Amino acid sequence: MKKGILTLAILSIIFALAACGKSTEEKTEKDQLDQAQTEQALADSLQLLENEKAGEYLVDSQGRALYYFKKDEPGKSNCSGDCLANWPAFTQEDFSVPEGFDKKDFDTITREDNGEKQVTYKGFPLYYFAKDQQEGDVNGQGVKDVWFVVNSETEFE
Repeated sequence: MKKGILTLAILSIIFALAACGKSTEEKTEKDQLDQAQTEQALADSLQLLENEKAGEYLVDSQGRALYYFKKDEPGKSNCSGDCLANWPAFTQEDFSVPEGFDKKDFDTITREDNGEKQVTYKGFPLYYFAKDQQEGDVNGQGVKDVWFVVNSETEFE
């Protein structure tokens, strides 16, 4: 009889420990999933950087500056061909925006020349500059007085 009670007690302890171990394992997996989702959200976030030349400006998740073209019209890009080769379109559609920006101000257009979607800010298409080689570069700022970085105070004429 004592052996039966002892065996039952040992089995109960083993089952209890196994259940605790599984709970911890599930929690760890959930924590890892939450961390991965947070890291992905950061990876997909637009950010603000600051530079003496350009002031505060909007960049993608890799720190590449985003520009607008003064000759564009709301909902329409006037940059194609060689222009588009130097000023590639910003096409990432799923992102979060930094404080000071409203996600509702961002949308997309379908480009007439290649049918691709391009992100817009307040209706104006956004671009990269091909000569920006690393995070924080703003080599396109003020080019030909028609290319400018974007910030929360950007107003389009």
